[in-house]
Amino acid sequence: MFTTGTDSTITAFGQVSPRRRSIHRASVKVLACRALGALVALSFAVGISATAQDYPGRAKLKAHSAEFRKEVIQVTDGVYVAVGYSASNVILIQGSGGSIIVDTSTDPTAARAIRTAFGNRLISPVRAIVYTHSHQDHTGGATVFAGNDHPEIYAHQPWGADAAIGRAGRDGGDQFGMSLPDSLFINAGVQLEVGRVTPPTRAGYLAPTRTFSGSELSLTVAGVRLQLLSTPGETADSISAWLPDKRALMPGDDFYRSFPNISPIRGSRLRPPEDYIASLGKMIALAPEEVVPSHTRPVIGAAAVRAALTAYRDGIKSILDQTLEGMKRGERPDELVEHVKLPPDLAANPWLQEFYGSVEWTVRGIYADRIGWFDGNATNLFPLPGKDREARLVKLIGGPDQVLSKGREALAARDFTWAAELADYVLANDPANVPAKRLKAQALMELGQRQINAIARNYYLTSAMFLLKGLPRQ
Repeated sequence: MFTTGTDSTITAFGQVSPRRRSIHRASVKVLACRALGALVALSFAVGISATAQDYPGRAKLKAHSAEFRKEVIQVTDGVYVAVGYSASNVILIQGSGGSIIVDTSTDPTAARAIRTAFGNRLISPVRAIVYTHSHQDHTGGATVFAGNDHPEIYAHQPWGADAAIGRAGRDGGDQFGMSLPDSLFINAGVQLEVGRVTPPTRAGYLAPTRTFSGSELSLTVAGVRLQLLSTPGETADSISAWLPDKRALMPGDDFYRSFPNISPIRGSRLRPPEDYIASLGKMIALAPEEVVPSHTRPVIGAAAVRAALTAYRDGIKSILDQTLEGMKRGERPDELVEHVKLPPDLAANPWLQEFYGSVEWTVRGIYADRIGWFDGNATNLFPLPGKDREARLVKLIGGPDQVLSKGREALAARDFTWAAELADYVLANDPANVPAKRLKAQALMELGQRQINAIARNYYLTSAMFLLKGLPRQ
């Protein structure tokens, strides 16, 4: 589910007129450029200088963009995947007198580009569409592939039960970085971009025509034997498409080239790590020779596939086991994240780099899911209201000016998280305080530029821009 976080006219399920899209893009670009100029000016004002060595995460994230280069890849005989044309991949399975499509891209514009790229590889008519799960970036281009062919559209029940509540755009944070200027945007973790070229739309969505609720549905479509396997992970309705005769597996979003996004920051529930572990075990047992994820590029060769799937499962299991062990010792979230890490061999594995999901967020999500909000400290049973607590801290430190002075010192010392927190103390009771907004914006900018995680980077930077919106120039 996608929301801009900055413009209530564009929502996950809303429609946007072409004229409004044009106006929105133009206004966002102007605001983004102004905010960027303000952020650059702030960097010079506080005397922060940096070299490329200060941004190793950013360099890795930039290199990761190679995963999304546009290409139609032949995975095996009769199986192709279009990578880089949309936020998600579209997989084409050729049959006798027709084709099967697995996932349909984000929107009709992307779907048309993919259909054109497939060319005569796509044998008409399309006999079936398979949704690996209900997220919009996999279901938004169905009308283009269905055309007038009236294919069956397969999915699993309960369909769409994992809808995110979101954060209502508060504070302007957007994990996809839709409003960032090109000079600040790198990618969106497991996709090149979401919503930056074509605003989110449901114009191309078609509802499933056939759903199943068991563990497996076996089909023969256009002469192709196909098994749809319930493999919950990213969502409860996730399925994997398995071609037993070709030994090709399409796992949807349960596997891609990044640590999984088990605990999303965008405002949705924990994705149970136990589900991922069980589903990946089921996939490994199939002994596939090709794996075609719905994000990032395919894995070819039985040995490479087994190694990648096994590392993915073991990485998730390691984080889950370590977190639960620490919780049984009474450790709190802040204590857990200090030592719960991937083992060195898995931390170095290319399939577990934190481009999209985060180990720390996963630990915190598991804690909240298993134990709840209370951390065991009696002081926190009925804590002080946030504004009251921050007001007392500001007074204790010596007043707003002294707090902001300490924040600027922290910024100069590259203690960026502390600088942002000090700004928050002032903003809690004076949300219009311009120096506090500038201080926090610069701290978030510096934090964002140092991230390997695209979600974190985009959220930091869009939040920084939101703080500077409408402020007078310095």
